[in-house]
Amino acid sequence: MIEVEVRGDIEYAIRQLKKKLQMDGIKRELKRREYYEKPSVKKRRKQAEAKRKMRKFRHRSS
Repeated sequence: MIEVEVRGDIEYAIRQLKKKLQMDGIKRELKRREYYEKPSVKKRRKQAEAKRKMRKFRHRSS
């Protein structure tokens, strides 16, 4: 559960909430679930994510 404390400035609280949603990946997940994704497209997306993760992992360990 994400909580944002509001101490007067509503705009600041909204920015903090958006930042927390982005950090947790919730924003990306909501955008992805907005439309139906065919199984073949889902498989390709997952493979591309795995490649990106491996590339990132290899880059860090070098």
